[in-house]
Amino acid sequence: MKNFTHLFVLHILLFLYSLLGISTKLAAKEPFLSARFLLLYSIALMGLFIYALVWQQLLKKMPLITAYSNKAVTIIWGIVWGYLFFEETITVNNVIGAGVIILGVYLVVSSDYGLESDEND
Repeated sequence: MKNFTHLFVLHILLFLYSLLGISTKLAAKEPFLSARFLLLYSIALMGLFIYALVWQQLLKKMPLITAYSNKAVTIIWGIVWGYLFFEETITVNNVIGAGVIILGVYLVVSSDYGLESDEND
């Protein structure tokens, strides 16, 4: 159960990490060094600092391959944020890619945490 707690914390962290992309994309639309530009990039930098600290702590508690394979879900969040905030369209290829990511993450996590059925049982 402790491993699933780490996995849950990892996904919360990756969710928050994906939100930083919104901040930087909005900052890129602002005049360089304007107050809003500095605020949005400061939010992104502070978020990246916190992300780096928590990421390093999680790497102490879970396999590296699990952490990195789960990081791919930020691509799915990017698709969602693009649709919600920037009026981007979601294509069939986006949906297929998201499915491949989810399947890949499931396969890695299930093998690392023993979720797959074992024929020797």
